[in-house]
Amino acid sequence: MPSPTHAAPRVAVLADSDTRWKWGALTARRLQPDARLDGYLLRGRATPTVRQLGEVGARADSLREIRGVDFLELMERGPEAADRTRYDVLVLACVGGAVQAMLHGLGHAWRAGGRRPVVVTGYVGVVYEKLADGLLLRHGADVVLANSRHDADRFRAVYRGVGAPDDSVVECALPFLGGAPYEAPHTPYTVVFAAQPSVPENREGRTYLLRRAVEHARRHPDREVLIKLRSRPGEHTTHIEELPYQKLAAKVPGGLPANCRLVYGNMGEVLDRTDLMVTVSSTAALESLHRGIPTAILTDLGVREALGNHHFLGSGCLASWDELDAGHRPEPDPDWLARQGVAPAVPAAPRPPQEGSPPGRGPGEYAHAFDAARDRVAELVAVDRLPPLTPYYTPRTAPGYLPGVLARYGLGPQGAPLAGYTDAPQETGGLRQFARDTVREAARGAYRHGVQRVAPAIRRWGQL
Repeated sequence: MPSPTHAAPRVAVLADSDTRWKWGALTARRLQPDARLDGYLLRGRATPTVRQLGEVGARADSLREIRGVDFLELMERGPEAADRTRYDVLVLACVGGAVQAMLHGLGHAWRAGGRRPVVVTGYVGVVYEKLADGLLLRHGADVVLANSRHDADRFRAVYRGVGAPDDSVVECALPFLGGAPYEAPHTPYTVVFAAQPSVPENREGRTYLLRRAVEHARRHPDREVLIKLRSRPGEHTTHIEELPYQKLAAKVPGGLPANCRLVYGNMGEVLDRTDLMVTVSSTAALESLHRGIPTAILTDLGVREALGNHHFLGSGCLASWDELDAGHRPEPDPDWLARQGVAPAVPAAPRPPQEGSPPGRGPGEYAHAFDAARDRVAELVAVDRLPPLTPYYTPRTAPGYLPGVLARYGLGPQGAPLAGYTDAPQETGGLRQFARDTVREAARGAYRHGVQRVAPAIRRWGQL
């Protein structure tokens, strides 16, 4: 239900990387299908490029890059100098620290009370690390989306564990699951290795995985092996990539075989031609499983929390390259899929639930995965005056932690902008904006060079 100040609903999404923009924009469409969507890209090291945005494919009615303090000012005075009630819903699709900063900043901006948007946040994919840290940084939003029954139970347990309200947690699913169900092998049979920017982190592990993918292509010349990469050199996504596979591939003895190549592009389009998905712990595995594509979670480097593949324990998908070389095709456990919110794209033959198995989303129910979240948001939008945002972290509960989190985004302990952050002139177009964009891109390039070249070298020197 739209607010009484305008006829058509409006939704704003603030995102800080390409994958979070994809999650935020598609979540907004699920929650308010008929709304106007205004996108804001939080300026930082992972601000997506035009190419990355095009690859993601999530569209908005308007899209602009913005600083955090300027976004807060906009939310205080409203778009186009109108009041803030022009937005019904605000989706914060950012890293936990940014979400916490925006929650405190919005609380300060809306301290006078009155109508305000419903604030929604959540996670882009598999939550396999920093569960408590990330969740408590997101506490305070009106709605915290959980991508499965499994996650919803864990989220509520964390909030209850610190004595914080847990009624903001709402179960849904990942908003980008979709595509045609897998039916039969393609010609040629196509194996896709979904690489990850930071899993594994070390050169040995990444070189090993690349080598095994190349060897699989050489063992099976009738197959096509695609190494799906998230970003091109110099680009950043949600995680920093210190050792890009492009550079490792350039050093493969003899080069990549003819039936093995690096690919980019929208993951859904790549899955359209995939017969076997292989990864360590990428969220792409959930997209693949939803479509019924055989999916392998690699155990070659161990099943470890640091790799995230422990999340797939019980899935039936754990396998090694040796097993895949020999022709193994993993078969996922239906109960595990249901608990993880990965309902098959088409109804499967009914399977009696095992005794003691927790309830989950059954086959064919993905279309209704957002019903509860949509209803909750509509209920909150209809409220004339929502209560103030009240994050668990405050200067009293976390006096040694919260100020540092807020300061990284130009905010003081009470959520007010720090002196000097709002004084900088804003880009208004023309030569000034061009010059600032040029300097900013140069700074990003220097930062990426430091991350990808200098930092690893320093670490190697320290090991001598």
